[in-house]
Amino acid sequence: MICLLLVDDQELVSQGLQAMLNLESDLEVVGIANNGQTAIEQVAILKPDVVLMDIRMPIMDGREATRIIAQRFPDVKVLVVSTFDEDDYIAHAIKAGAKGYLLKDMPVEELAQAIRLVHRGYTQMGPGLMEKMLDGILDSSITETESDELELTELTPREVEVLQLIGTGCTNREIAKQLYIAEGTVKTHVTHILNRLNLRNRSQIAIYANCAR
Repeated sequence: MICLLLVDDQELVSQGLQAMLNLESDLEVVGIANNGQTAIEQVAILKPDVVLMDIRMPIMDGREATRIIAQRFPDVKVLVVSTFDEDDYIAHAIKAGAKGYLLKDMPVEELAQAIRLVHRGYTQMGPGLMEKMLDGILDSSITETESDELELTELTPREVEVLQLIGTGCTNREIAKQLYIAEGTVKTHVTHILNRLNLRNRSQIAIYANCAR
């Protein structure tokens, strides 16, 4: 059973999601919060597996709440579900530690599947949002051709393998086993990938990997 915490300042939205998601045999809504501060308090008490986080809320917004939850409760996955698809919101959410960014108008069946995948370690982005996120990551002065060259030349073949495996949701331990290298070596490769592609965290690596396919 995947335990969920819903965070949204619109009560009707939370109640609607709760009713629909509780119909899924493997999902259970264990709590509801209407702002980021309450969400943090609920995470500490309820220990949910996945938090569905709105981005714009009073008292504390979803970005700040996501950052704090990611730092204090690293085993809890945060999936942003928002009305807004602006680049800044997406970039800030991923930078804060969110494992995905979806829009509220998506079918509940797709939302349920995205929750399952995030719980398993995969990054989930709504249709078209991955491309917007990649545009924000890459330097605006780099042309499409130069971007392809950057992908091919800035990383070693081993780093490309690590990047691709991160894109599939593999942990460092899983990558080490698949490539027959030490877990510490994987961490070194991840650091090099972040530095060479000017990325900020593992979620951005996963997004980059999926866009570069």
